[in-house]
Amino acid sequence: MFDFSIVTNWFDTLLRQTCGLSDFWAILIECVLVGVIVLTAYALICIVLIFMERKVCAYFQCRVGPMRVGPWGIFQVFADVVKMLIKEIFSVDRADKLLYYLAPILVMVASVGTFSFLPFNKGMEVLDFNVGVFMITAVSSLGVIGIFMAGWASNNKYSVVSAMRGAVQLISYEMSLGLCYITAVVFLGTMQMSGIVEAQTGPWNWLIIQGHVPACVAFLVFLIDGNAEARQADGWFLFKGHIPALIAFVIYLIAGNAEANRGPFDLAEAESELTAGYHTEYSGMGFGFYYLAEYLNLFVIAGLAAGVFLGGWAPLNIGIEAFDNLMNLIPGFIWFFGKTFFLVFILMWIRWTFPRLRIDQILKLEWKYLMPLMLLTLVVAAVCVAFGLTL
Repeated sequence: MFDFSIVTNWFDTLLRQTCGLSDFWAILIECVLVGVIVLTAYALICIVLIFMERKVCAYFQCRVGPMRVGPWGIFQVFADVVKMLIKEIFSVDRADKLLYYLAPILVMVASVGTFSFLPFNKGMEVLDFNVGVFMITAVSSLGVIGIFMAGWASNNKYSVVSAMRGAVQLISYEMSLGLCYITAVVFLGTMQMSGIVEAQTGPWNWLIIQGHVPACVAFLVFLIDGNAEARQADGWFLFKGHIPALIAFVIYLIAGNAEANRGPFDLAEAESELTAGYHTEYSGMGFGFYYLAEYLNLFVIAGLAAGVFLGGWAPLNIGIEAFDNLMNLIPGFIWFFGKTFFLVFILMWIRWTFPRLRIDQILKLEWKYLMPLMLLTLVVAAVCVAFGLTL
């Protein structure tokens, strides 16, 4: 597996030694370059997700989707971007101007910040703190403030109701998301995203499938290749204590869908009740920021799920040398994007399948079912680790 830190170390050496730049200028150039790359990737992934959403939606509704601009409608998103950029940005009478213009920026900061924690490839993490899981939770919570500020500052009763719904929903489901992260941390022993992925490398060692492959499959692998690596398959049994990982993964997808304000949890944007929601009074790129943030939050939720539960950039290794060597030839970022877009498709499937829930049903699902179940799952995970029932 290629380590991208080789490239970053080479570039740093080029700036400091070859070009003779001081530490200040070298770090400044590196930060600017990383910022440009992150924002460019942010925009490109948004374009891909919007196009994918339209086609997936059309497929589930037996339509073909937008087909007018470009072959198969692939340039329709670019046309929409141009339209958004040239739209007039107006101000609302009697609105709180400071909060009104600050709210979309906060939402974008939260979205870009969490996006930067994604483990794209080995050595390719933009932000990789030793308390990465804690930082992800802290940075993502800024989006709640941006949503509430937008509704409050717009001087619109529908926007206020929408913002209150959105804030209550996001704060509630952050509890389950945090417990899912903690469950993974208990098993893997680290809060650093790169460490979480590293802990899941090796034969059949992704957190979500540790202990979930039947014993017969483990025995079959042992018969094919009975070396020491294949014998690691004995950690797949359900009594090894990894049922909590599966429960945490399912709850994470449910809570993540709610955290991204997507159906069936999109009560904050219920068009039949609240017009467009908390961003009703925004136009031009003010609305565009919320639109982009929604799709990037979808990608972030799927990317973190891929990193924490499915091994991130780690390839699929089963302990058979020939197969593992072939899988290791695939670059890590291909594995990461493949897993992430698979989960994105699952979340889109959920959105276009289930009807919208009522706000009381959404809160009841979290506080009466998901959160108690996750607390119990966390206790079981801690007991498994304490008694050595892990790989």
